[in-house]
Amino acid sequence: MSARPSSAGKRRRFGWPRRVFSQVLLMQLAIAAGVTVLATGLFLAPFSSELDDQAMRRALAIAETTASPRVAGELLASRPAADGPLQAEAERIRKATGAEYVVIMDRRGVRWTHTDVRQIGRVVSTDPSEALAGEHVMGIDNGTLGRSARGKVPLRDETRRIVGAVSVGIAYDSVRDRLLAAIPGLLAYAGGALAAGALAAYLISRRLQRQTHDLAFSDISALLTEREAMLHSLREGVVALDGAGRIRLMNDEAQRLLGLGPDATGRPLDELLDGGRTTDVLTGRVRGEDLLAVQGSRVLVANRMPTDDGGAVVTLRDRTELERLGRELDATRGLIDALRAQDHEHANRMHTLLGLLELEMHEEAAEFVTEVVGVHRATAEQITERIHDPLTAALLVGKATVAAERGVSLRLSPGSLLPDRLVDPQGLVTVVGNLVDNALDAAAGSGDPRIEVELRTEGRTVVVRISDSGPGVPVDQRELVFSEGWSTKKPPAHGKRGLGLALVRRLAERQGGSARVGRSADGGAEFTVVLPEALPGAGGPVSERATAAGPGTVEGTE
Repeated sequence: MSARPSSAGKRRRFGWPRRVFSQVLLMQLAIAAGVTVLATGLFLAPFSSELDDQAMRRALAIAETTASPRVAGELLASRPAADGPLQAEAERIRKATGAEYVVIMDRRGVRWTHTDVRQIGRVVSTDPSEALAGEHVMGIDNGTLGRSARGKVPLRDETRRIVGAVSVGIAYDSVRDRLLAAIPGLLAYAGGALAAGALAAYLISRRLQRQTHDLAFSDISALLTEREAMLHSLREGVVALDGAGRIRLMNDEAQRLLGLGPDATGRPLDELLDGGRTTDVLTGRVRGEDLLAVQGSRVLVANRMPTDDGGAVVTLRDRTELERLGRELDATRGLIDALRAQDHEHANRMHTLLGLLELEMHEEAAEFVTEVVGVHRATAEQITERIHDPLTAALLVGKATVAAERGVSLRLSPGSLLPDRLVDPQGLVTVVGNLVDNALDAAAGSGDPRIEVELRTEGRTVVVRISDSGPGVPVDQRELVFSEGWSTKKPPAHGKRGLGLALVRRLAERQGGSARVGRSADGGAEFTVVLPEALPGAGGPVSERATAAGPGTVEGTE
């Protein structure tokens, strides 16, 4: 059994359309039609009055031409008659000018001429007193011949004495006919203007339809609301740029990652950010996917997608914690490898010790234990005697153990001395840790692998110098090594390389210092980092930044 369609489903609903295209088109058509009707009405209203005025002035001009001294003389010399000279003259003028009538009257108002000869000798139907008083009169009146546009003038003789009056009428039907005859042409022009306006409205609406994807106003409003909510709830930074490189919009996360405020909208990126890789990546001067950039103490991964209007949308991901965890993972793996090697060496030492004891060589066994323990203890004591900051000392002790297991000699220079009161100890740990890791990788393959670490102070400035016996850094690459993403080593499993030295330079520059690389005495690389005001002032407390910030972070923004 088939379902019967409901009457509600059949009934077509008429109402205000929802689409932007339809609404704008209807509004533009209504405006165009309204303007056309208004303009036509404003033209017709004065046009009718203008036609009346033209007819009255024409009648007055005919009357003034007729009222000559010769006609006045004939009026005084003859009597009103259908076959009189004045009647013939008036009919000639009427036919020549197209007037409805030409009436000549004496001072009593008696007609001497008329289109209807039966009216000759009778008093006129309208008051001639104004014309007989010497005034020129125009108006629309009703007479014996119907409604007409009239003009009346006094009739004077050669002595300028008023002897009568001349009244000329233009049939009002001819005025109305002129008005009605003008309307079709006017409506044609109005219709043409309306058609042109409708075509322009349609073209504009079609363009608007393409730009709004044929959405309704409510849909656009809902999309805008949803976009704002989505952008500000994302945990990734989103920056939209126009074709001139100005910020079109930026969500909260992007403001946090870039260190910008809400007032950055509408301003160019080159004005807001210092020149560098981050600016080049955001503006598109550096192209690629998952591009690394360092902004402040943060490691960012940027992806840039161009838009049709010449702008772009850039997404930013914060990889600071991931990179820190990756470096910790690398260090942990290195430590595991070292512990594994130590385990084998420890087993060998235990077997040696067991053999000495079984052979009852007790003195030799005691000397052997003392020697083995003393090497590690001497290294730790040497570091802690010169490096009083516990975080930095612990880092160097651990790195020395890893270096020893990798066959690399790590030692402190004789001039090293670092107090325990640092403004940012974790920032120093980041600098030293990255430089030592790079030095280990470089020195591990050399003939006599060794690393020398120097930490000294000059007033409130801490100078870090780390040299290795590796292949060194070519002169033409000594600036590139500090660029984000630049590395000669194979990427690790957790991500990309080329961030450690970039972070080192950024941390140094944020403190007003510098980071550079040169050639060491052993022919390898020598990195020197200067950290001004790394020590507190005389009597000043240690900054709380070290405890509030994460590893490798420095308080403040660029």
